[in-house]
Amino acid sequence: MLTVQEESPRQEAVAALLRQSDALAAALYPGEYRRPLNPETLAAPGIRVFVARTAEGAAAGCCALFEDGKGGAELKRMIVDAACRQRGVGGALLRAVEAAAVAHGIHVIRMEVGIRNTDGQALYRRAGYAERGPFGRYAPSPISLFFEKRLAAEGDPPQAT
Repeated sequence: MLTVQEESPRQEAVAALLRQSDALAAALYPGEYRRPLNPETLAAPGIRVFVARTAEGAAAGCCALFEDGKGGAELKRMIVDAACRQRGVGGALLRAVEAAAVAHGIHVIRMEVGIRNTDGQALYRRAGYAERGPFGRYAPSPISLFFEKRLAAEGDPPQAT
């Protein structure tokens, strides 16, 4: 049994998952490309943190949704605990984030994904995210891919991506 809900980033469980994310990024990408985040940064207005927990209450994964105030948001720091990978945690996080986004009037989610994060890329593609160009403050990068998914508002028919 897995549950996902919005939680405060100011907790050791989230900090531990962010450390795993930083360690994974450090192993995959050169230092100049990494952008560490911490629980205090994620506690800012307009940022919502979602935590997946096992039946025992252990944090299995987390991600953050950065709302842009214009009906869009960026998904950042999707991380699944190493011991919980390949158990549907990432998919559960995505479904919860998308449902919460629609409920809060967000109609598009975008993200930047590293080119070596093939598991993440596969998850996002399976969930209907499509590649797109850089957005917002992002510039083209040799180590980044960009994805987007348009979300249907409650009651709308499903949209093709």
